[in-house]
Amino acid sequence: MCGIVGIIGKAEVAPLLFDGLKRLEYRGYDSAGIATLKDGRIDRRRAEGKLGNLGAVLQAQPLAGTIGIGHTRWATHGRPSENNAHPHATDKVAIVHNGIIENFQELRDELGSLGKKFTTDTDTEVVAHLLTHYVEHGHSPEQAMERAMGRLHGAFSLAILFADRPDIIVGARRGSPLAIGFGDGEMFLGSDAMALAPFTNRICYLEEDDWAVLSMDGATIYNDGRRVNREIVQTALSGALIGKGNHRHFMMKEIAEQPTVIGDTLQAFMNPLERRIQLPDLPVDLAGLSRLTIVACGTASLAGHVAKYWLESVARLPVELDVASEFRYRQAPMDPDGALMVISQSGETADTLAALRYAKSLGQKVLAVLNVPESTIGRESDVVLHTLAGPEIGVASTKAFTTQLVLLACFAIAVARARGVIDAAREAELSSALTELPARIAEVLNHDVHIREIALKVAEARDVLFLGRGTSYPIALEGALKLKEISYIHAEGYAAGEMKHGPIALIDENVPVIVVAPSDELFDKTFSNLQEVMARGGRVVFLSDADGIRKLGGQAMAAVELPRVDPFVAPILYTIPVQLLAYHAAVAKGTDVDQPRNLAKSVTVE
Repeated sequence: MCGIVGIIGKAEVAPLLFDGLKRLEYRGYDSAGIATLKDGRIDRRRAEGKLGNLGAVLQAQPLAGTIGIGHTRWATHGRPSENNAHPHATDKVAIVHNGIIENFQELRDELGSLGKKFTTDTDTEVVAHLLTHYVEHGHSPEQAMERAMGRLHGAFSLAILFADRPDIIVGARRGSPLAIGFGDGEMFLGSDAMALAPFTNRICYLEEDDWAVLSMDGATIYNDGRRVNREIVQTALSGALIGKGNHRHFMMKEIAEQPTVIGDTLQAFMNPLERRIQLPDLPVDLAGLSRLTIVACGTASLAGHVAKYWLESVARLPVELDVASEFRYRQAPMDPDGALMVISQSGETADTLAALRYAKSLGQKVLAVLNVPESTIGRESDVVLHTLAGPEIGVASTKAFTTQLVLLACFAIAVARARGVIDAAREAELSSALTELPARIAEVLNHDVHIREIALKVAEARDVLFLGRGTSYPIALEGALKLKEISYIHAEGYAAGEMKHGPIALIDENVPVIVVAPSDELFDKTFSNLQEVMARGGRVVFLSDADGIRKLGGQAMAAVELPRVDPFVAPILYTIPVQLLAYHAAVAKGTDVDQPRNLAKSVTVE
């Protein structure tokens, strides 16, 4: 969730650390800091708020040294403040930390009884004092780290400086990602490859319970007291991939990229000549699969919701859908002839990873839909289905969501074919509908001005409702989620048929109601629900195609006409206008669109 950068360099590292932290802004943060080591003394600069605040501090009080660590923090223990910002330090140790130390209170009490003084509200400070305690009792940094790994409970990644060892950085991970970058006489440590992209493309990913000692000569990695080897891989990330181009925000840039990345994803899974889906070799027999359990968090879980409709209606495969943060605590029994599918943009989502490990402990094969295949979830899954969205910097997911939907649509078609419930002609029809999506989405993006005008009205509201039926219901949920997370307007999504069971009490002339209603087999049902809303003064924003809007007869406050598409792919297309409505409403309200308050891109704690 937070960001870590560490550098052993040839020149002053503070500017390089700051640059690395800027590349991690997309993960979300509320404070930041840097520590360096020079002449046996740890020095640090920290600031609450945006990185510009830290930059001002560094300009006024520069940091010297060719070895250092940096951090962007998203508060878990302790409120956002300069005092609680990382790095935390004693006179012997400086540390930055992602994750949560679950037994920090026990360790804090123990160390406090030994005379250690705590000055922050964080769990991280416990680790600094624990390592200091070991060093003071004659342990080397390596020995101290090995002992600490046995005492710390929770999910964490760490980067550590030792005052008496100006030649090394120590890193460790358990349940939270950490990567090592290899340079020419320089070494790097980071939360992910994005932070290291300006410095090197040679990356080593630490595995569970690994800890490493970095020096200018390379890295030595240990696990459970033994030295281990981890593969060094080439990463394709580069600084050129993360500019905003001519867009005001990363989110708008990523919305605009959707025709391209959807096309890229389709090319990876479809033979366009045969109009046939081609999946990689899977560890399960799709024809004999008795049940698929889909687990994810946030927007990814809504992609799973759409997939449930597709897999059950098109492929006739029973699907169990659950949010990852609830799934494993039910101790759900797993069908021996079933499989688990997890969906995650980052591949580091802690709750989803925990669900994966629970299912694997029961013998389930795991299919992962990921945008980062070399992530922890990717490495622990039996097969990765890779969405080719590219780096997504905006905290609110856009292109990652639609590429997930495209991949899941391909998967549903492949399952239907394997189970013999569709023939080659129907597969070709559905595949053709998918191949048309990039062009249809481009049409919507080219008529964004009208949506922006509607969004200005929506931005004035205190409460907004989204309605849909069938596969449009999860898109209503996604529209509400996007609006609330970036504009801070209270929004709720409902199945349109559920309005009369309670939510209709909220309807009045001050509540915009955004209705997702493509012309499909459920349109008439949705239209009937819409009449109930308008009869009570609801201000309707109607998203439909030409046929649907003609049936409405001008009764809505506003209507957005979308291209007519096969109902199978409608949820993907109709995602675009709800994204744009949320974006323009947030811009109108002046919020921080790319980094909304209290949110982080990659949620690596439970």
